[in-house]
Amino acid sequence: MKAPRIVVVGSINMDMVTTVPRFPAPGETLLGNAFSTTAGGKGSNQAVAAAKAGGDVSFIGAIGDDGFGTQLRTMLAEAGVDTELLRTVNGSTGVAAITVSANAENNIVVVAGANDTVSELTEADLAAISRADVLLCQLEIPLTTVTAAVRHAHANGTIVVLNPSPVQDVPSGLIDSVDILVVNQSEAGQLSSITDRVPYLVTTLGAAGADLRGPDGTVHSDSPLVTPVDTTGAGDAFTGAFAVEWIRHRGRALRYACAAGGLATTIHGAAASSPTRAAVENLLEGPLDSDTG
Repeated sequence: MKAPRIVVVGSINMDMVTTVPRFPAPGETLLGNAFSTTAGGKGSNQAVAAAKAGGDVSFIGAIGDDGFGTQLRTMLAEAGVDTELLRTVNGSTGVAAITVSANAENNIVVVAGANDTVSELTEADLAAISRADVLLCQLEIPLTTVTAAVRHAHANGTIVVLNPSPVQDVPSGLIDSVDILVVNQSEAGQLSSITDRVPYLVTTLGAAGADLRGPDGTVHSDSPLVTPVDTTGAGDAFTGAFAVEWIRHRGRALRYACAAGGLATTIHGAAASSPTRAAVENLLEGPLDSDTG
């Protein structure tokens, strides 16, 4: 099967991850267990997840002209993501300071950096979106850019998958061009006024799996039984995998994405934790290409 063409318009950060026995109280100094840097940003995470799931992925975004930017461009390329449309701008690359506790929970502080400069789409960007099977977006870059990308995709017959995170007011010009909205339970509650305006709504439920509501009703898929070590990026692994599988085998896209998201929690890091297609197939006990529905 030809690899689905996925274009991701979104953010890319360098994640600075500290593991701790517990979260510190306000004003408290706490000794951590370990520190690492790894690629992150919801856009980058989802692009890597889609590439590992078998997608032909291009990434539209921005990095700074610093060492982090150079490392991140290399990381995307090594993961199989086309970086031709990843621009380099003067200034700093986006960063995220992440703290992960012993029970695998996390908190995150993000500084957008170069991500805030993605304020318009070039002709090359628009052409790539037009040729894609799926446009995948989040809300960590300027909302006007996301809206322009989504409306262009919709006008050219490209399926639009939106993960509206971090939650903010979503204009009608954006939501009315979305085909599939992917939210977690908290986001579903905050965006309840617009979730019924999209043809398909995917609600992730953490360890309980996910629901998919469409024209024919709602279906549910369980998550695999795993021992989580870090939930950072699990939702992005789910979303990137879902976008690819929606084109390959729509009837089991939810099941595949739940498996990918579950496996992502067993590895530290965000983009690095996204599982390969082979790993998901192994978890689901056999290649998905041999399934019948």
